[in-house]
Amino acid sequence: MKHFDVIVIGGGHAGSEAAAASARVGAKTALVTLKADGIGQMSCNPAIGGLGKGHLVREIDALDGLMGLAADQAGIQFRLLNRSKGPAVQGPRAQADRKLYRGAIQHLLGKFGNLSIIEGEAVDFVTTAQDVQGVVLSDGTTITCRAVVLTAGTFLNGVMHIGSERRNGGRVGDQSSARLGARLRDMGLRTGRLKTGTPPRLDGRTIDWSRLEMQDGDASPSLFSFLSRSPTARQIACGITHTNTQTHDIVLENLSKSSMYGGHIEGVGPRYCPSIEDKVVRFGDKSSHQVFLEPEGLDDSTVYPNGISTSLPASVQKKFVRAIVGLEAVEITQPGYAIEYDFFDPRCLSHSLQLLDMDGLFFAGQINGTTGYEEAAAQGLVAGVNAALYAADRDLAVLSRSECYIGVMIDDLVTRGVTEPYRMFTSRAEFRLTLRADNADIRLTDMGSKLGCISDSRMRAFEEKRISLVALRDVLGRVSVGPKELESIAVFVGPGAPRRSIFTVLGMPGVTVEQVSKLCPELAAASVPVQNVVAADALYAPFAERQFAEAKLLKRDEAIRIPPDLKYTEIVGLSAELRSKLMNVRPANIAQAASIEGMTPAATVLILGYIKRRFDTKARSA
Repeated sequence: MKHFDVIVIGGGHAGSEAAAASARVGAKTALVTLKADGIGQMSCNPAIGGLGKGHLVREIDALDGLMGLAADQAGIQFRLLNRSKGPAVQGPRAQADRKLYRGAIQHLLGKFGNLSIIEGEAVDFVTTAQDVQGVVLSDGTTITCRAVVLTAGTFLNGVMHIGSERRNGGRVGDQSSARLGARLRDMGLRTGRLKTGTPPRLDGRTIDWSRLEMQDGDASPSLFSFLSRSPTARQIACGITHTNTQTHDIVLENLSKSSMYGGHIEGVGPRYCPSIEDKVVRFGDKSSHQVFLEPEGLDDSTVYPNGISTSLPASVQKKFVRAIVGLEAVEITQPGYAIEYDFFDPRCLSHSLQLLDMDGLFFAGQINGTTGYEEAAAQGLVAGVNAALYAADRDLAVLSRSECYIGVMIDDLVTRGVTEPYRMFTSRAEFRLTLRADNADIRLTDMGSKLGCISDSRMRAFEEKRISLVALRDVLGRVSVGPKELESIAVFVGPGAPRRSIFTVLGMPGVTVEQVSKLCPELAAASVPVQNVVAADALYAPFAERQFAEAKLLKRDEAIRIPPDLKYTEIVGLSAELRSKLMNVRPANIAQAASIEGMTPAATVLILGYIKRRFDTKARSA
C-alpha cells in the first residue's frame, strides 16, 4: 500500500498549485487526476489575470507558485487593464496559448522529485471520526496519507447543458465525479449547486478578419512573474466585434430553449460573467455587446468568442453567431454549454481551508463556491502549503485580509459564504492602496520563506530587489529640491514654495518617473520594477499611513483567539440570529467574528468580554 504525506485530488489550476506548494514545503506528495496529460488544462477562456485576478496571480508568484511563470511562458498577448487609473486598481492580463500553458504547468510540476502523478478517479476517503487517513480510487486501490487536498472543480456531479440536452461531465470530454460527491454529502456538509458557462468555439479560418477591429497587446508587456523579463511566445492581435439587434432578436425568440431560461438548471451563475441570454434580458436597452475574438493558440485555428457564453441549442447558436459582423460564414467547432455542479458551503472551513469537522482534509477551488482560474489557484496554493504543514505537525498558515488579496478572498468565503460564484475584484479589499500587484513580493515572499515554500533562487532574486528598494527609498527621502530645480523638470510649485523630498515630488499628481529621474541619477539607474514600486508608494503615501493604522488594528483583533468550542449560548445579550451565525461560522478570532454579516460592535464587545472573563480574564492570543 502506497503512503504519502499529502494527496491532492484534481489536476486543474487549484490542484496543480496545491501539489506544487505541498512539494515545495517538503511533503511527499501525490497528485491524483483522471488524465495526466490534462493537468493544467484551461477549461474555459484561454486567458490569465484581469482586474483583481491579476493581483491574485502576482501573489501566487510571490509565494513561488506556478501560474505566473506558466502564463508568461504561454502568453501571446499581454495587456495592463485600467492603465489610465491608479496602480492600485490596474490588472495585468495575458491571452494564452492553451497548449503552451498546459505544457508549462506540467514541466514545472515535473521538477519536483517528491511529487508523484497518479492517474485514477478518487471515489472515497479513508477516515476516522476525527481525521482523514487516505483516498480510495475507483479500481479499489487505497492510498494512505496524513492530509488530503480536494480540488474537484466542476466535476462533482457535473452536468453539461446545451438547450434541453443534458449529459454528465465535468467539461467536454471528461466524466463527472458522482461517487465522491455522494461521499461528501454523506459527511453532512452543507451543499448547493452553481453553474458556469462557455461560448461556442469558432474556426478562425472561417472568420472575416478584414471586417473586424484588431487589438494589439501592450508595447511594453506587464508580465506576471517577478522572475520573468520578457514574453517568450510570439505575440498576436485579437479581433473585436459586437452583437447587434438581429443577434438579440434571435436569442429572445429562442429564450425558452435555453437551458437556464427553460428551467433545466437550478444552479446560480456568475453575475459578473453573464451569458448572452442574460445580457439581452437584463440589458434590454443596449443594442450591442462587445465580443473579443481570442485565438486559443499560435498553431490552433480555434477562436474563443469572449462575451457570448450560452446554453442555447447548437442550431440556434449557429444562427445568432452568424448574425454578428465578421462571423457571417463562421463554422462552430464546439457548441457553447452551461455546466452545473456541486459546491460546499465554505463556511464549513477554517481560514487554513481545512474542514472544521475533519482534520487533514482541505478544500480548494470551485468546490468552495468560487469561479475563475486565478481564485482556484490561489486557494490551491494555500491549501497545499497547509496540508504539508499539517502532515509535518507544524502550525497552519492563515493569511490576513490586511496582507493580501488571497487573504481577502479566503476570509470572505469562510466568514460570509457565497450565494453566487465568487469572483475577485479590487473593490473587495479595504487595503487595496497597499495591496497592489506591483508590491506582492514585498508583502509575501518573506512570509513564504518562513513557511518553507520559497526556492533559494527566488529568495536571492527577491533579496536583490529589496536591497535596491531600500537604498532608493533612502535617497529619495533624504534629497530635497526647491522650486527652481522643480521648474527645470516642468514641475511648477511657485517661487515661495518650501523645499521637499524627491519622494514627495514623485508622488505629486501628474509627475512621472522620467521627470524626476533628471534630478535623481539613482532613480534613473533603478530597474523598472523597482521604479514602479517606489512611484506607487510615493503616489499613495498620503493615504497609506491611515491604511497601515487600520491594518494594525485588524491584526490586533486577529490576535485575539476565540476557542473553537466556545458556547455562544452562554453569552448574555447575543441575539438568537447572531448565535446561530457564530455557531455555523465558528470564527477563529475577534476580527473574523466582527466581519460576519449582521455583527454589531456591541455584540463583538460581548464576545470579547466573555472570553476575557471565561478564560482567566485574559484573551488568548496567537
